[in-house]
Amino acid sequence: MTMDEATAQRDRQAPAPSPWRSGRFRLFFTARSTSLLGDGMLMVSLTTAVLGTGYGASGVGYALAAWMAPIVLLVLFGGVLADRFTPQVMMVGADVVRTVVMLALALLLAGSHVRLWHVMALLALSGAATAMFQPGLASLVPRVAEDIQRANALLRISEAICTLLGPGIAGLLVAYWNVAGSFVVIAAAYALSALGLAPLRGLGTARDASDAPMWQRLATGWHEFRSRAWLWGVISVWAVYGLFVFGPALPLGATLLTEQHGAGGYGWIASADGAGTIVGGLLGMRVRPRRPLVAGACAMFFFSLNPLAPALGWNFTVTALTGAVAGCGFAFWGVMWATSVQSHIPLAVLSRVSAYDVAGSIMVIPVGRALAGPAASAFGADRVLLFSSAVGVVCIGVMLSVPAVRALNRAPEKP
Repeated sequence: MTMDEATAQRDRQAPAPSPWRSGRFRLFFTARSTSLLGDGMLMVSLTTAVLGTGYGASGVGYALAAWMAPIVLLVLFGGVLADRFTPQVMMVGADVVRTVVMLALALLLAGSHVRLWHVMALLALSGAATAMFQPGLASLVPRVAEDIQRANALLRISEAICTLLGPGIAGLLVAYWNVAGSFVVIAAAYALSALGLAPLRGLGTARDASDAPMWQRLATGWHEFRSRAWLWGVISVWAVYGLFVFGPALPLGATLLTEQHGAGGYGWIASADGAGTIVGGLLGMRVRPRRPLVAGACAMFFFSLNPLAPALGWNFTVTALTGAVAGCGFAFWGVMWATSVQSHIPLAVLSRVSAYDVAGSIMVIPVGRALAGPAASAFGADRVLLFSSAVGVVCIGVMLSVPAVRALNRAPEKP
């Protein structure tokens, strides 16, 4: 081996620099964190606003449905447009729209005559903007960081922290200021996200400037999606997982845990889950398995403890520990999955493929949540959660049985 060949091999084996060394990643990380903080505040602020105007729990359900439905219906088009006009343009535009919507909600709630359909219309517009925002996330990460896995781990940690802090900040603002003021702060969070993303122009993004119609662009994304057995195999299993595990686990688990440990106990258990998510993100920064999907799927076995603990009525300490372990497994899987998608899919179609990923992952969760209540009434919440835990184990086992999932190796670091 010549000296030049040895130098080249050493350079290939050298780890990629930390994402923090990239000013572009720091801007992206700050923008994503502020956006996540706004998302975390939104549910508490929205629930308080709708209940405070006298529309009750059904009004909250209608408002959440008005926000979620456009995301499910439009996210595929968001992926096409992100590849057409670049992810940065679509995400900045989406943040601007969400900022205006939140300010409009604040003005509406500051008045004395609040109509539910006004709130629903504004939330539908916010949901449509979120559908334009979400697909571009995956395709921006490889453009702002050389070490994709570590970047995803940092983003997962930020998501966990913002998920913990967001509801608390919203609660404090509602209690010591007013609900309209909380929406002003959410608007400021989305505005900061837009300001952080705006400088990320000139990332070398080759936008799709062809004259192909929308349906053909969608078909291209679908072809890229279905041509990879590991990709559609995971999403197919994930759809079943969302219906039978993610769907019932949150509403029924929260109800049982509150009955068993009180509202304060449930809050601490939720915090333990968030702390576990942070630990899982930290592990994602350090552990680099040769087969990331296999390692991530094995970690997801622990998530079945999440519905199992309230179903069996375990004591507070054991339940909190299982929540932390479940959160850790879920976060580690998230890092492995995001890194695999971003490192194996060509950047030119990554937003469209990511849109199919998002659509397949979230589309059935609202159905699972809607069916959770009737199923609990018919069979008992504890039995439904036991079933969820068993289905979770089976789903991960099925995922690991897919040869393409087991065979997917780490992609080489992109130069």
